Amino acid sequence: MAEPYGNHSDPGERQGRDRYGERLVVRSAPIPDPGECFLDQVPEPAVVAWVRQAAGLAGWGEAARVTLPAGADRFTAAEKWLREVADSADVDDRVRRRGSGLVAFGTFTFDDASDGSVLIVPRAILGRDGTGNAWLTTITPEGERPWTPGSFQPLVPPGDLRWHDGSLSAPEWEQAVGEAVRRIKHSADLHKVVLARDLYASADLSIDPRMLLRWLAARYPGCFTFACDGLLGATPELLIRRDGWEVSSLVLAGTTPRGATQFEDSALALALIGSAKENEEHQYAAASLQDTLSPLCSAMYITPRPELIRLPNVQHLGTRVHGTLAAARSALALVAAVHPTAAVGGTPTDAAVEVIRELESMDRERYAGPVGWVDADGNGEWGIALRCAQLDGDRARLFAGCGIVAGSDPAAELAETESKLRPMRNALEQAD
Repeated sequence: MAEPYGNHSDPGERQGRDRYGERLVVRSAPIPDPGECFLDQVPEPAVVAWVRQAAGLAGWGEAARVTLPAGADRFTAAEKWLREVADSADVDDRVRRRGSGLVAFGTFTFDDASDGSVLIVPRAILGRDGTGNAWLTTITPEGERPWTPGSFQPLVPPGDLRWHDGSLSAPEWEQAVGEAVRRIKHSADLHKVVLARDLYASADLSIDPRMLLRWLAARYPGCFTFACDGLLGATPELLIRRDGWEVSSLVLAGTTPRGATQFEDSALALALIGSAKENEEHQYAAASLQDTLSPLCSAMYITPRPELIRLPNVQHLGTRVHGTLAAARSALALVAAVHPTAAVGGTPTDAAVEVIRELESMDRERYAGPVGWVDADGNGEWGIALRCAQLDGDRARLFAGCGIVAGSDPAAELAETESKLRPMRNALEQAD
């Protein structure tokens, strides 16, 4: 279990804890629907969020927190911590909907060898289900005053942006793709490797995540707009949703840009659907999820062929998965079972991850790791942290990746990363 976190000298200023001595007082109550722009209600930059189609959860502050060390058991450690917090909590939930009551938001590292996975229980959560129901949850360490509406920290634009290469320049990353293709072609076992690259932005002033969240949620409503501990983005990929005994997932792999005209857009879509290379990449991703999730289910349905998923910047091949659990498992336990899928790692997983560590020349940290929320009953939604950036004051680190198979072309893969970087680049530039 992790060591205590944060400064505990002043209870009024405390930013979280890794201990369980102080129980939490949780109160959820219905409120009037704040409308589709409910993200505008977040009063401070310390935001957590999970929003799709103008519905979801947005929270702020920290009532409790755990930061987890590296290791394959980080999901199990997080689940144990949350169970202890929930078991001791005083909960009065007058809403009784998904996302009400005690909820923790989390972001986990892609690689078992990386530190930095975290679960955060915010001090306040604004929930909206998109059908007219809304609620406010306050979560307060016992003996402290609960959050009440008060001052609103104004949003300040970050000023001019400057862009910098990440761990590899564009030509260097193309060389890494070429090396991955060579290894795949000369290996009897290695079939797919997902390679990512990073890009840095620096601004004149601190970057307020609320500005980026609003922009992403408005322009990518079909994606899951998320924020947790400075990591934020709009991911199209649902890793796992757990609602009681029912589970579901959306696997995405195989990508093409959107066209400038309707004719070009349709031509690109048809080429994607008919591409042997893109379908091969997608099949590895869908099969890897099926292989890890099906042993946990008493029944499972997978769409027989991939469908076209259109986003404002790209088009994907997608496979939907639905299942019924054979035994009770929490959303965190399911995340541990299925991560990493071949959509973000490769096939086979262990060999692909070794190649990633060698060729990317960087630590992904929480990019391509699970991000989402879980409640005290084990229900929740978790996506894969894609189309995202890690904020740190006036700096942002952006990420994008591609699935590399034997037929991959380095220049085409670089162009695909540019398309995938566009949502966060545009969000940062619009915030200026």
